[in-house]
Amino acid sequence: MRVIFLGTGGGRFVVFKQLRATGGLWIDTGKKNMLIDPGPCSLLRIIRSKRNLKISHINYIILTHRHLDHSADVNTIIEALTEGGFKRRGILVAPMDALEDDPVVLRYLRGFLEDIVVIKEGLKLNIEEDITLQFSRKLVHPVETYGLNFYKNHVNVLSIISDTEYYKGIEEDFGGKTVIMNVVTKERRNLKHLSLEDVKEFLNNRKPDTVILTHFGMTMIKAKPWIIAAELSKTYQVNVIAARDGMEVEV
Repeated sequence: MRVIFLGTGGGRFVVFKQLRATGGLWIDTGKKNMLIDPGPCSLLRIIRSKRNLKISHINYIILTHRHLDHSADVNTIIEALTEGGFKRRGILVAPMDALEDDPVVLRYLRGFLEDIVVIKEGLKLNIEEDITLQFSRKLVHPVETYGLNFYKNHVNVLSIISDTEYYKGIEEDFGGKTVIMNVVTKERRNLKHLSLEDVKEFLNNRKPDTVILTHFGMTMIKAKPWIIAAELSKTYQVNVIAARDGMEVEV
C-alpha cells in the first residue's frame, strides 16, 4: 500500500495562499485507488504528479468532512473521472451533511458515479480481499467528520486522523502501525483541530511504528515541521515524519 501526499496544507491562510498544496491523499492499495479529501487544486496536483497517477483509475473518492479544504475539488474530480458522465465510474464515500441541506457534492453529478455510500460510525468497506477500511466514531469538529483505519489481514496497518479536537480515547480509535495526523497549529487553541501539544499527548499514551504529520497551518509551517518531527522522534523514540507535498510513503 502506498500513500501519496497531494497536499500538506491546512488552515485558511495556508490554503488561500497555497503555501502548501491542498490536493488531499492518494492511496494505492495495489488493486484499488482512493482519493481522500480532494481540496483546492486536487485535479491539478494529480495531473502534475510525478507518480504516474491517472484520474480514470480512481475507484473511491472519500470525504472525511465537508469543509472546503477537504472537498473543494470533489465536483471537478467526479466530472473528470466520469468524462462528463459518459463513463459511469467511481464510488463516493461521504458524511450525510456533505450531501444534504447545503451539499458540497452537486446533485447533477451524482448519477455519474457507480454508487454513493454515506459514512456512519464504524462503517466497513471491503476494498480488496485482504484489505478493509473502517471509519471511526464521529470526531470532534464543527461538521460531521470521520477518521479512517485500514486493516490488512485484520491488522490495523494505517490510521488517518482527520480534523478534530483531541478527545479521550483517540489513541484507541486510531491504533494503526502508521498514523497520519492532521496537525494545524503549534499551540492548543479553541479551533477543534489537533495541535503539536496534542501530538505529544498522543505519543505519551501510544507509540505507533510511524507517525506522519500533515495538514499544516501557518504556525506549524513557521515552526518548520521537519525540525519538529526530528525533535519528536528523538524525544519519544518513534519514527515521526513531517509530510511534504508530493511525498510517497509505503505502508
